Amino acid sequence: MRALADDCVHCGFCLPACPTYLLWGREADSPRGRIYLMKAELEGRPVADDAFKRHIDSCLGCMACVTACPSGVQYDQLIESARPRIEEDGSRSFLDRAYRGLLFQLFPYPHRLRWLAIALRGAQSLGLQRAFRASGLARFLPARIAALERLAPPPPRARTETLPPAVPALGGARRRVGLLLGCVQRVFFPAVNQATARVLAAEGCDVVIPPDQQCCGALMLHAGLSAQARDAARRLIDAFERARDVDGRGAFDHIVINAAGCGSAMKTYGALLRDDPGYADRARDFAARCVDVSELLASLAPRATRHPIHARVAYHDACHLNHAQRVRLPPRHVLAAIPGIELCEIGEPDVCCGSAGVYSLLEPAPAAALRDRKVAHVRRTECDLLVSSNPGCLLQIASGLEAAGTPVPTAHLVEVLDASIRNDPGALRLVAGAG
Repeated sequence: MRALADDCVHCGFCLPACPTYLLWGREADSPRGRIYLMKAELEGRPVADDAFKRHIDSCLGCMACVTACPSGVQYDQLIESARPRIEEDGSRSFLDRAYRGLLFQLFPYPHRLRWLAIALRGAQSLGLQRAFRASGLARFLPARIAALERLAPPPPRARTETLPPAVPALGGARRRVGLLLGCVQRVFFPAVNQATARVLAAEGCDVVIPPDQQCCGALMLHAGLSAQARDAARRLIDAFERARDVDGRGAFDHIVINAAGCGSAMKTYGALLRDDPGYADRARDFAARCVDVSELLASLAPRATRHPIHARVAYHDACHLNHAQRVRLPPRHVLAAIPGIELCEIGEPDVCCGSAGVYSLLEPAPAAALRDRKVAHVRRTECDLLVSSNPGCLLQIASGLEAAGTPVPTAHLVEVLDASIRNDPGALRLVAGAG
């Protein structure tokens, strides 16, 4: 890690790209400032534990600095090596450890999340959540608990069904793909996975959905829980290999992912498991096949007819797609191919919305400030629909739009394409006045 830290020449190009530096203007909360702190740790002259922890914790891990850096500093590897040291040194308070433990015993486990979803949707259907928010009692909640309540997802737009283990291509197969369901995505946004399977099948992909797949490990990896992330990676590789071999047709052409944070983690499995002799080669092969759904769709000549959706659409770049995976143009190409869509850009497109995995639940104050900054830019577009490629971003920005009293609906990129192919723009719940 020392060699990676030495690559930083402290030029400052990262400063205007860093969300926390934009908020606070503090050198220690910039990428080069954090690298200085990491170097001090590595050289045996550490700063106080609380100060080091505070500045590392405040980093969103959005990787905007990686995109901005002219020297190619691998800040992603540096921050992901620093976080485990904090988790291992025992310096966190009991309440902090307990709260983090709750999050990581909940979000990576879909079967546990389902019980939470049932409770939340019950409260929503009875009007309890609306009454609670209207009462003003939310302001008396601890900041982290209030953030958790604000991010409660809306009820699903329509009744959803469990996806089958395989969805055959329509009109002859030109790709065979495995589909990741995700954790938050499959529980709170099941319609996104259904839309993904329909769109891929319509575009000539045989879709295989491993029934026993679990968490990909992204949340743990980005939070410094490296051992848990490696365990999750091994389990996911095993699940996809079992599904791959069921019909004897061999390897998938692609592993398709519709959540940016998951994709950024899965594409690094080769590095994550490089020291595991039983998985190193398998992990490299698996990672090489991972693609965001927009990458695959943009690379295929359209087969299914696109019907018009007359709407002004603002596209939000999820950081782990834009910066970590360097996938920026494919989502725009997918949207631009839909007749009637007027695609508009959001101001400060490279600045994080404040979601960043579970960051908004751990650091609610800066997350809310970044959310409100993003919402202000979204409102200036006067869009009919906000689109992104990550469930966390959609939840974060939707909560900000609601707080601002702005009735702008949100949708995943693949839901928009699915609505176009099915000729059902009403599924998007466009605001009044849109097409």
